[in-house]
Amino acid sequence: MKTRFWSRTMASLAFAAGATTASAQTLSGDVLRIGVLTDISGVYADVSGKGAIEAVKMAVEDYGGTMFGKPIDVIYADHLNKPDIGAAKAREWFDTGDVDMITDLANSGVALAVAGIAKDKKRHIIVNNPSNVGLTNEMCSPYTIHYTYDAYSLAHGTGRTIAEQPGGDTWFFLTVDFAFGIGLEQQVSEVVRAANGRVVGAARHPLGTTDFSSFALQAQTSGAKIIGLASTGHDTVNAIKAAREFGVTPNQKLAALLLWINDVHALGLDVAQGLQLTNAWYWDMNDGSRDFAKRYYERMQSMPNMAHAGDYSSTMHYLKAVEAAGTDDSDAVSAKMREMPVNDFFATNGEIREDGRMVHDMYLWEVKSPEESAKPWDYFKLIKTIPADQAFAPLSDSKCYLVKK
Repeated sequence: MKTRFWSRTMASLAFAAGATTASAQTLSGDVLRIGVLTDISGVYADVSGKGAIEAVKMAVEDYGGTMFGKPIDVIYADHLNKPDIGAAKAREWFDTGDVDMITDLANSGVALAVAGIAKDKKRHIIVNNPSNVGLTNEMCSPYTIHYTYDAYSLAHGTGRTIAEQPGGDTWFFLTVDFAFGIGLEQQVSEVVRAANGRVVGAARHPLGTTDFSSFALQAQTSGAKIIGLASTGHDTVNAIKAAREFGVTPNQKLAALLLWINDVHALGLDVAQGLQLTNAWYWDMNDGSRDFAKRYYERMQSMPNMAHAGDYSSTMHYLKAVEAAGTDDSDAVSAKMREMPVNDFFATNGEIREDGRMVHDMYLWEVKSPEESAKPWDYFKLIKTIPADQAFAPLSDSKCYLVKK
């Protein structure tokens, strides 16, 4: 697949800059420092948190632990799912912490806030857990990479598949009330309407809701055939449990728009079986993914999800770009990250476009029944592969100022 990158003039200048510094192989400080800004204690701790930190550490260890003879350091912090706290920590890390790159950034609100700081400070962030498409549109910059997935890929995976099936024509959303959930609801609503379906309503709940009874009853009385869960992590798990308890599902179907393997593990196959989900990666896809998963499991006692795999892959891609540029200068590294393809256990022929979107194949999965599962964590069966050029929004629709139209 071919995508348009920076103009030839800019690319040539960036390459020349990289070639000039490569012989010197210098860092701006005494260490190359990566900061993992994530949710360690909140509703996304299971799908991000300590697992994200460990995945980044694994990448640094596998790379060799040093860059140009200087150590690669990994630090981390809990943003508590609050954009102001995440932004303050990012600013501190960039200003006084000698941090070259921030990664993971679980929570779209936090990621959007930090993207503005990254642009201002000319430092890299790599977003692996959030989904908001604004990161590669209004909030894009040469220093923000959106790597693992986004709301468009979820909407055009799970959302489109269900909307085009018989009985998928009317939707009601249970939406977590912040940038992630609202953005996901909007993306799926567009897909539903494009398939000549209708959105009959939505109920928005606070982040970290434990009592979904009133929201489930609103969904039940809406008469919609599909209940779209525009949430993730503990919120989605609790919403699914409430839907089962209050009888939403006998005449209505749940559409979990962002479901993780950790969520399925928490629910159990008896409850989760039959749910369809779009994910960028699954631990049992190939020999490379199984090898990574085995090593990750030995450290965490759980299987990695797609964001954990993305944390590892994107960190390794960043480190290779620094090596290729011969410097940690952000502009030189940015050019190299877009120039170099991603070929590893996470993606084949992945490419980072000028808007910062890493495009790669996505996959529609269905949760197995207990009878179909042959071993621990054997939860997903592949329904279809969504090619990279269909999985993500085309550049022709981009609102990013870097995209030349």
